[in-house]
Amino acid sequence: MFVAISIFELHLPECRSLKGKRKVIKGMIERIHHRFRVSIAETDFHDLHQRSEIAVAVVSRSESELDRILAGIRDLVDAVAPEAFLTRWEPQILEAER
Repeated sequence: MFVAISIFELHLPECRSLKGKRKVIKGMIERIHHRFRVSIAETDFHDLHQRSEIAVAVVSRSESELDRILAGIRDLVDAVAPEAFLTRWEPQILEAER
């Protein structure tokens, strides 16, 4: 069994309020969750208008499947521009002992 965790940060240059930020982040989180069936949440910078940290966790039987899912998530995040720009992407793949 393999587990992938990715923490990424976004810059949201057009957001002038927490309400505007919430709209962008909530939509992105919902799209990622529905498309890839991963656990995902905003984990930091809740009170900043133009910055967000999001964490994703995925479990799979193969490392190649995790690579495919993480690549798809990154592509989806990149597609949100110009509303949000990826400023940090830190994926990790862990192998669980049996």
